[in-house]
Amino acid sequence: METTLLLLCVTIGSALKNRIFKRELLSLLAVLTTVGEIFLPHFFWLISMTITQNTTRHYHHRRRSQQSSWSRHFFLATLLFTLCLAAFIRKSPETENINSFFGHLPSLAMEGGDPYIRALMRTISASESNAKNPYVLLYGGQHTHDLSRHPNACIAIKTDVNQGHCSTAAGRYQFLTKTWQEKAALYHPQRHLGKSHYNFEPEFQDLVTYRWLTDKHHWGMDFSTQLQQGNIEQVLKKLSGTWTSLGYGIEDNRMTASLPKIYQKLLAEELDQAN
Repeated sequence: METTLLLLCVTIGSALKNRIFKRELLSLLAVLTTVGEIFLPHFFWLISMTITQNTTRHYHHRRRSQQSSWSRHFFLATLLFTLCLAAFIRKSPETENINSFFGHLPSLAMEGGDPYIRALMRTISASESNAKNPYVLLYGGQHTHDLSRHPNACIAIKTDVNQGHCSTAAGRYQFLTKTWQEKAALYHPQRHLGKSHYNFEPEFQDLVTYRWLTDKHHWGMDFSTQLQQGNIEQVLKKLSGTWTSLGYGIEDNRMTASLPKIYQKLLAEELDQAN
């Protein structure tokens, strides 16, 4: 369905560029369908250039009859393009988790749980590992393909803070190797098997983090209660010593100031799914 909508948008864009509005339009759609997927950023470039060129032509066209005809066609094609693009964006599953400013906000791999804590986990991820697939993310933007255990890859730190050292941060919650081993020994579903290395698959990353955040004795604070009372700022401040990009720490980033807004957006999604 998404591919069909995208191809329709491309077809209308091409019609705008070439002034094709009748049988040729259907022929072009058939060709595009055969070709298959079109790279979306190139499509946006085509449309922007096309509209600019044809608008200029429209206002400088000297013959009234041709101008009138082109005006009707241009208006109709532009309207169709807008409608089909809106439908494509609404249908595309990937755009549901992407905001033009906030970046990638994917759902959790684990199922169930307190929606307030789930939204908090996704908020931490928005700042710590803002990527399409945060579970495989290493410090510095590299990726791992083996999640059978924590990657334990020590990557050189290039920022001013701690420059000259290296970081083993990995996964959606950027666990250091030492921290993962400690928390997995307490909260991992496989902790009773006596393993020295704990599975680092997405669901286990979520479960360990969820159980850690809901351990009010560890934090000295009931995060769920605080969040239900609207105290997201206090919760982020409490967690900033662990995740230093949450504000009040030493590694703020472009997402830090927007985290309360991001949390509210994600909480609405989680509450909607829970109901």
